[in-house]
Amino acid sequence: MINSDYVIYVDESGDANIDKIDPQYPIFVLTFCIFQKEPYASTVSPSIQRLKFKHFNHDNVVLHEYDIRKPRGQFAFLRDAVKRAEFLADLARVISDAPMTIIAAVIKKDELKQRYVDPDHPYETALKFCLERTYHFMRERAQADRQTVILAEGRGKAENDALELAFRRIVDGENFASVRMNCFKLMFAPKGVNLGGMQLADLTARPIGLSVLRPDQRNRAFEIIEPKIRRGPTGLSGFGLKVFP
Repeated sequence: MINSDYVIYVDESGDANIDKIDPQYPIFVLTFCIFQKEPYASTVSPSIQRLKFKHFNHDNVVLHEYDIRKPRGQFAFLRDAVKRAEFLADLARVISDAPMTIIAAVIKKDELKQRYVDPDHPYETALKFCLERTYHFMRERAQADRQTVILAEGRGKAENDALELAFRRIVDGENFASVRMNCFKLMFAPKGVNLGGMQLADLTARPIGLSVLRPDQRNRAFEIIEPKIRRGPTGLSGFGLKVFP
């Protein structure tokens, strides 16, 4: 199988534990950030590096949503309001300018647990929704007969093995359309690896989750992200953003 024109970076927000649910954030979010390789290499990666050189004087830093939000570690300088405003404006510009398509799934764990006696694992459920929609995205672009690499952050051998098994079941036909999606190859990146696409995926996950959890609350990050979510004839709901149940 020849290589596709795309690469996909995956990240999540919240945890997939359904037995102990945080009442402040009772959801699990999985986001797929899809890039064409050429513009990713020529524009996205350089723009992220320029941001890092400007604000850190080096590019040996991983843009992590949690650390930025707190702020902590290398992001402690963001406690200065002026520096924080400048950094966030530059970061918003990087995300806004990035030519990417987002496909995401939000699992409402509390509702899932109430509705089903034996619910499927939230991560596997979200993965299935994202893969199904990403497969359609690839078909629309005549890429379904080519191999596309999906890069997810490694979580340890046991977790990686479980995710690999779930992924294999889904692409082998355990999906809504019972179609084989052999165009996808799952790979794991070490935790903390400095991949621009992975960092953008991390930065998109929580804002998407908050847009579902608190739809009436102003969400500036989501306002930047929302135009990049895949749309269908009726909008993004169900096409680029699946909320379940």
